[in-house]
Amino acid sequence: MDVHMRAELPVRAGDATRSIIKIAVLAVGGQGGGVLTDWIVAVAERNGYRAQSTSVAGVAQRTGATIYYVEMTPDTGRAPIFSLSPSQGDVDILIAAEMMEAGRAIMRGFVTPDRTTLVASSHRVLAVSEKIMPGDGQADRPRVRKAAEDASYKLVCFDMEKIAVDAGSVISSSLFGALAGSGALPFARESYEETIRASGRGVEASLRAFGVSYERALTGEREREPVPVTADASPSVAGPDRMLREWTALMSRVETLPEAIRDMARRGLKKVVDYQDLAYGSLYLDRLDQAVAVDDAVHDYGFSVEAAKYLANAMVYDDIIRVADLKTRTSRQGRLRREQGVKDNAVIQVTEYFHPRMEEICGTLPAPLGRYVEARPKLFDFFDRRINKGRRIRTDSLRGYLMLWTMAALRPWRRSLLRHNVEEAHLEAWFKEAREHARGNYRLGVEILKCRRLIKGYSDTHARAQSKFFRVMGAVPLLAPREDGGEWLRRLREAALLDEEGKALDGALKTVATL
Repeated sequence: MDVHMRAELPVRAGDATRSIIKIAVLAVGGQGGGVLTDWIVAVAERNGYRAQSTSVAGVAQRTGATIYYVEMTPDTGRAPIFSLSPSQGDVDILIAAEMMEAGRAIMRGFVTPDRTTLVASSHRVLAVSEKIMPGDGQADRPRVRKAAEDASYKLVCFDMEKIAVDAGSVISSSLFGALAGSGALPFARESYEETIRASGRGVEASLRAFGVSYERALTGEREREPVPVTADASPSVAGPDRMLREWTALMSRVETLPEAIRDMARRGLKKVVDYQDLAYGSLYLDRLDQAVAVDDAVHDYGFSVEAAKYLANAMVYDDIIRVADLKTRTSRQGRLRREQGVKDNAVIQVTEYFHPRMEEICGTLPAPLGRYVEARPKLFDFFDRRINKGRRIRTDSLRGYLMLWTMAALRPWRRSLLRHNVEEAHLEAWFKEAREHARGNYRLGVEILKCRRLIKGYSDTHARAQSKFFRVMGAVPLLAPREDGGEWLRRLREAALLDEEGKALDGALKTVATL
């Protein structure tokens, strides 16, 4: 439920400060925590209360979570003495602008079941520790939600960020509405709305977000389960008649594949063709046919489904050409405007950061020339000293845009460049090994295909990922004779995804060496 409340009432017996209402607000940069705090103070004073607010900046995660603290009490004519920061077990209302901030507040003892009303948005803003993990580093949201229900006297929790965005406002407006709808403060709705109007900025959008959030908190409406978005794997396309005929022929080839494979194959084909061209898509299907040849319906074509996915990922590797292509697409400009809330008639400035290494430059040279430079360390180092440094390119300027557009225009020649030759060799060796093992140990063959998940990114990120990939694949000869070899390879892959340094993988490889 969006609103969860315990049956018993808060107990504050013996509390000498029971007339003081204590509110803590946890928010990060850009979420309007300061504005929300000002509104809370203003609505208190509007209703004859005395109030004080303080803030303590934090630098523990992301851009730094800030704790805003408010204390208020009815104005009796005597000057109250307020505290400057929240204390464990002594908070009446805790407002968290993101789900994991609610979890941190619970861990710090700011939320207690005998008194605390917890108002929290259920959306996520990933912490740095979650983003840097090579695999899925997201914290367990349902677990935090359950802890919030158990730890609080009353819980008001739903996606307040989405409500704010839909209203054209920021999350502080919907948090304010949820606070009002929770009934935790003895103030009327009209008083909250007058406070927003008095602020004088973005009033209409803020009131819209406030109203929707207020109703959700008041009624306890269930949070709707997100509807999975299914990508259109066979979109309508337009172009020259010759190219349309070729595309239709490729899609017809997909329809001849076993039904279990078709959906993933359509997606993979679309991705590969978008990356390079129709001939590249034909090569993708040729390779997929090789996977089907060693597969069967007994295994529900599991090997081929994984091949359809990871072959596409392997063929669509990140290089400078790809990065330049993505950064100069019109669709990206539209996405940036939507994400930043920039109107169509406004001018935006976009600065891209690049740090090319000589390895990437050699990769964009014709294969013979690239190998020639790499084979001569002195020549390589000479150019690397001049190239290997960070650069900022303004793609909203003609000069910056043309630089990236020119690089993206090399796409038709990509298959003759050194980087493509290297990637093709790696792909062929990996795919061949997977097919060979699938014949004798099906599970091991499938897990070898999945190991391609380890390779991602470009530049330094790609180099580190590839190193992990080769270390994991180096254990395959040891695991091949074992019936549970596939399970052990899965464990190695998961260990490699646990941390960037590969410490967990080191331990797992030592275990495998003892088998």
